[in-house]
Amino acid sequence: MRVWIDVSNSPQVPFFRPLIALLEKRGHEVAVTTREFAQTTELLTLQRIPFDVVGPRHGGASATGKARAMAGRLRALRAYAGSREFDVALSHASHELPLVARSLGIPSAYAFDYEYARVQHGFGCRAARRVVVPDAIPQARLDRLGARVSKVRRYPGLKEEYYLHGFEPDETVLADLGVNREGVLAVVRTPPDVSLYHRHGNPLFADVLTRLAQEETVQTVVLPRTAEQRAELEAEGRLVVPDHAVDAQSLVALADLVVSAGGTMNREAVALGVPAYTTFAGELGAVDEALVTDGRLHVLRSADALVLERRERNEGSPGRDPAVLLDTMLAALER
Repeated sequence: MRVWIDVSNSPQVPFFRPLIALLEKRGHEVAVTTREFAQTTELLTLQRIPFDVVGPRHGGASATGKARAMAGRLRALRAYAGSREFDVALSHASHELPLVARSLGIPSAYAFDYEYARVQHGFGCRAARRVVVPDAIPQARLDRLGARVSKVRRYPGLKEEYYLHGFEPDETVLADLGVNREGVLAVVRTPPDVSLYHRHGNPLFADVLTRLAQEETVQTVVLPRTAEQRAELEAEGRLVVPDHAVDAQSLVALADLVVSAGGTMNREAVALGVPAYTTFAGELGAVDEALVTDGRLHVLRSADALVLERRERNEGSPGRDPAVLLDTMLAALER
């Protein structure tokens, strides 16, 4: 088969990395498209995944800018895919792909694990042949997005447990960042402040950075999403702010705690057995609600509630077979 995958944001890179490897191992030809946004192209390069940049950059925080960028990217993706005779198209929260695929008669699977990004999921769910989600998301929430039960396919657990299957951290990531293992290592991910679903502001996140910067026994690595965030963080001092894409999964696996205002990095921490705190200011999705209920994810109400201590390292690694996830995505080929 000829398989088309669109990767439009950084967290989608690790999601598709093992799936691409499996597709190629099975003898399929894979083409990856992307856009210039956050660390997406850097991470694709880091993972040695060939790609084509198609369409304009991200449209920024405004709805008008997003709509303009989306229209331009739809045209560019259609021009890219029109003559390539793809057999199937796969995406994770990249809603432009199923729209273009449908217009070209290509069966598509649209995956996501946070159901409250209603605008983009409304497009993706209605256009895709199959919608792929974790078991935790109730069907009633999917119905509101246009994902009727007949097109929904589910997988157990967290998506992070599949792409971290067999994962072994690379400790050179610490040396590359100038971090030693003598103290507590905190890894922090900034808020997704250009996302439509996260417009509430997050003063707690600033309090977290202030507390961590003041703790002499804590080394804090902050992973920004944009160049603007990086510039603000570098002015703080006592924070390690990488100026390039890093092996974030290894960094999380070696950390003593993770604090994220988004979702993916916290779920990676949960999958790897690392204490995780969310400062997300939007509405928690069903996956994170379940993790909070199970005590695997902590909702941070105050920076003083952070437990800053060394943890015991876990033996073994997450154990969900990524082939199960791939075959669920390939349900797009079902009539």
